[in-house]
Amino acid sequence: MGVNQTQSSDATPTQLADMLAGNLDVLFCGINPALSAAHAGHHFSNRSNRFWRSLHLAGFTPHQIRPEDDHTILHHGCGLTAAVERPTVKASDLALHEFRAGADGLERKVQRYHPRFLAFLGKPAFAAIFNKRSVAWGRQQVRFGGAEVWVLPNPSGLNRAFTLDALVSAYRELQIACQAP
Repeated sequence: MGVNQTQSSDATPTQLADMLAGNLDVLFCGINPALSAAHAGHHFSNRSNRFWRSLHLAGFTPHQIRPEDDHTILHHGCGLTAAVERPTVKASDLALHEFRAGADGLERKVQRYHPRFLAFLGKPAFAAIFNKRSVAWGRQQVRFGGAEVWVLPNPSGLNRAFTLDALVSAYRELQIACQAP
């Protein structure tokens, strides 16, 4: 599955293609693509982002996937999407209405592809979509589009509240849940 970018008239990438397939174990849902990822045409392409390393160390993949090979995540029962498609330099550049506007499309994707788990990477998208002020990490007591929902720490290098070990530990909890029948 290749990555498709839509180009605007000023040649700024306006979309980063999802990595989706039917019946995935986990659909990882980022807040939105980083502008650098949209320019590169690959998810989590910034060297400071710890997604690929965390995914591997938590046991989702047998080796660390390189951003330019992001499509291979599908071979491991995982997919990628974003709550908001618009790339930005920082997730804080997004408005609340953008999360809510993206909720229906996200739910349709989940219903169509039937992942077992939907894992939000960071609290902002989950909080906005579910209208929650306080969000706990880990398994949530709601389903979305038929999938069980988790909230995991955002792997961005800007997220200094979580060490790599803390990220791996949080992601490993979901990986263990994936192994249960």
